[in-house]
Amino acid sequence: MIIALEEAKRELIDLRPDIKELGQALRVEYLATKVEELEQETLAPDFWGKPESSKILQTIKQYKDTVEGYHALCARLEDAVALAEMAIEENDESCVEEVQSELDAIKEEAEHKRIEVLMCGEYDNSTAIVSFHPGAGGTEAQDWCQMLYRMITRWAERNGFKVKLMDWLDGDEAGIKSATIMVEGPNAYGYLKSENGVHRLVRVSPFDAAGRRQTSFASIEVMPEFAELDEIELREDEYEFMAYHSSGAGGQNINKVSSAVRITHKATGIVVACQTERSQLQNKETALRMLKAKLMDIKIRERLDTIDQIKGNKNNIEWGSQIRSYVFMPYTLVKDNRTSYEEGNVEAVMDGKIDGFINAYLKHITSKG
Repeated sequence: MIIALEEAKRELIDLRPDIKELGQALRVEYLATKVEELEQETLAPDFWGKPESSKILQTIKQYKDTVEGYHALCARLEDAVALAEMAIEENDESCVEEVQSELDAIKEEAEHKRIEVLMCGEYDNSTAIVSFHPGAGGTEAQDWCQMLYRMITRWAERNGFKVKLMDWLDGDEAGIKSATIMVEGPNAYGYLKSENGVHRLVRVSPFDAAGRRQTSFASIEVMPEFAELDEIELREDEYEFMAYHSSGAGGQNINKVSSAVRITHKATGIVVACQTERSQLQNKETALRMLKAKLMDIKIRERLDTIDQIKGNKNNIEWGSQIRSYVFMPYTLVKDNRTSYEEGNVEAVMDGKIDGFINAYLKHITSKG
């Protein structure tokens, strides 16, 4: 058992240069300096009157979290080394499990922070707006859509993100026809952008009395909540507005009154809905922001100069270009078509354990430059 302690100590010491390199990649010293500079700005008498004051405070918090999180990791590493040395000196075999557990936890935390380094996109730190849509196939596809909804929400909750349900439309017999959530927290969009696209399911359908294997599709649409949306103007004659009674089993957050709204953008056919705010006016304001975010997302992806250049229906889902396949039968496998990353435990993946896919995608897009 002492040999195990010696081995764990060696691995912990070997982590020191990696952790130091991680600090350089995270730009810890630079961020600490910037925090001091920005905190000085907050002391100015006119600071709170500036329109950018809230953004500066958000930046300070983000930078502080990174710096403090890194220093906490360094301290945890040194504490683990000290524990291993003490256990070896006192020939205390009871500490083996604790030291090994700390070693594994430090490795996992270091890997998580390495992924943070890859969050270099302009909107990676934004709140994510995530929408779910079933493909053709009726109840089977709608059930698959709800399974994906659960997968994403379980991942978000497990990782400390706040999930706010914006819209929910029940399926005909099971599942959902559509749903939209907002996921709030550090780098929410940066992580979840990996899930944007068409997801393919292969399983024996629980809705088929003959027990035949079926293939179903559903799409997950992920976009950032843009801070500059107020620059986009939408005239009332550019969209159709409809109020309706909230429906569906979206949980206690769904407001079962006629304050729900649906807005259709005439030029593109884009449809957004919101039914979780307290009033119809608030739902309308939120839905319009969601519509503006969709238009901004298209503008950026298609490299258009203005929002007015967006024409045609952007809601079509290309079922031939799925990003990931989930196979329940005749074997169990989840494989990402973009990165070739795969997991054999499909039940764990459906329970929200998708970090491997997210990390592989972030490394993939970073390597492509």
